Formats: sequence, C-alpha cells, structure tokens
Amino acid sequence: MTLTVSDAAGQRMDAYLASQLTDLSRSRIQFLIKEGHILLNQTKVKARVLLKTGDSITIEVPEDKPIEPEPEDIPLSILHEDSDLIVTNKAPGMVVHPAAGNDTGTLVNALLHHCQGQLASEGGEGRPGIVHRLDKDTSGCIIAAKTNSALTHLVSQFAERETAKLYLAVTQSPPTRTHQTVSNHIARHPVHRQRMDVCKPGSGKTAITDLHVLHTAENGTSLILCALHTGRTHQIRVHNRFQGHPLLGDPIYSKPARQLSKPTRLMLHAWRLGVTHPTTGEWLQNEAPIPEEFAPWTNPVTALLDQIRLIHDSRELDALW
Repeated sequence: MTLTVSDAAGQRMDAYLASQLTDLSRSRIQFLIKEGHILLNQTKVKARVLLKTGDSITIEVPEDKPIEPEPEDIPLSILHEDSDLIVTNKAPGMVVHPAAGNDTGTLVNALLHHCQGQLASEGGEGRPGIVHRLDKDTSGCIIAAKTNSALTHLVSQFAERETAKLYLAVTQSPPTRTHQTVSNHIARHPVHRQRMDVCKPGSGKTAITDLHVLHTAENGTSLILCALHTGRTHQIRVHNRFQGHPLLGDPIYSKPARQLSKPTRLMLHAWRLGVTHPTTGEWLQNEAPIPEEFAPWTNPVTALLDQIRLIHDSRELDALW
C-alpha cells in the first residue's frame, strides 16, 4: 500500500498513519516503522518525522504469526467450576489472552494448565474458552467455557444482554447525580488508538451503563456501582470520564495531576456476574471478593452492599433507590 501526503504537512508520520490505518493501533504503527515495514520516500525513518506535501509512504504489514498459547502453572482464584465452565477472579495486571507484547502469563495460559487443556476450541485463535474479556488492569469475575456448546450458549447470552454485570468503581470526583443511565455510542478514538470515545449516533456501537453513587468520601472521591447493559471496550471508564468523573488510577482516561488519592491500581472491579447455566438452565450468580484497595469506600456502606447482594438480577436494582 502506498499513501501520498496531501493535507498532513507538518504532522508526525505515526499520527498521520493512525488516522488513515484505523485497524492498526498507534503503537503497532510505531513498531512497523521501527522495523522498516513502513518507509517514507523509500527510506527508513523514525515515527516522529514530520511529513511534507507530496511525501510517499509505503506500507507493508507482515502477517501475524498464529499464537498458540501454552499451559502455564499460574495461580488462579476460582469462584465456580464444573464440567461446562469456570469462573475466576482475575487479578489486576493480568491480560486475558495472548496478544502482541503479551505472549505468556495470561489468563488463557493459566486456564490451559488448570483445566488440562479442556477449554472450548471455538473461542478464537489464541483464545480458547474465552467468552468475554476484562481490561488488563480490571479485576474480578470472568467466565470461560470448557465445551463448544457452553461457549455458544454463553456468548449468545452476552450478545443478547441476558447476563447481569455489576462493577464497583471509584471516581476521582463526585458525580452530579446520584443515579443515572448513560446511553450513547462508543468507538475507537480516531487519533489515540488505545482509547475509546463517545461518538455521534450512526457510528460506533450503542453503550448503556447505569451509575449509582454508593458513597462519597470527604475528598470527593466516590464509590460507584456500575450496572452494564452492554459490553463495549472500556465502557465504564469512558462513561465515567464522559460524565466528568474519570476513575482513580486510570492511566488512559484520568488526569493524574488532579487525583487527590494516589491508588496503586485502576479502581475498577467486576464484582458480580450472573448468567444462565448452559446445561442446567439455572441462574448462576458469582461474586469476586472486593479488593482491599476499595476498603476506604466500601467499609462505610457494608449494609447497602449486603442489600445489593440479595438482588437476583441487576435489572432489579431500581427497587433499592
């Protein structure tokens, strides 16, 4: 592929390419430039080089080598396991499945070892058994399928919004409303490829999150209960930032200089996950213990959290408010 620069004079080459090659992240583009797969006027250059009108950029993207994850003896916190599925409490910092830059040490590697290879093969290349994902820095409930039939059933539940997903988050400032539903469209940011952003209707995908303020500390940081109706990438992080109160410890969407509290992690936890069991048809509710880092915000509202635990389906939360 060859691109001729016409209206991007003075722009960095990697930034320009990120706006043109929307299927590649900016970091991926920078790597391709560094390795000589992207040339400027047939010459290897640095990603930060400034473009001139008439410049010719030649792009050759090598085919990704298939990633075959290997079993690794990594400790898992198991919340539920049977012959069809396994639910674990993912630790913050753990990547769900192998990808560029994270070939080992993932949840898939750990599951392959624990389940002795018994994971659904139709989860996708390098993603056996994976039904849904959590961000690397998010902790909490995540489910994997052991059989292909269980995988199909569970994936359908997530797609049809038949699951119940409750997250706990701590924001760097208090929301203006105690209870609200955020409904808009989310797409990948056109320039900053690691970020998602709210976009105009007609583009992106529908994203709906209920936000309930459970506790606000003296410094204004707030504990938020987030009920997901959809499952878009970075949805909770984007919606809280869009409302003016990004999450504490968020390396992408928050402004560290404005954070009164200095957490050691992203303050987002997939607390409760409810699904219909693919074989028995019974409702399976799992809860990942609340991390110690959340204690300053959760300890004052233990009774309220106990009330929420009694709710069968997050769609019934309105009865509490």
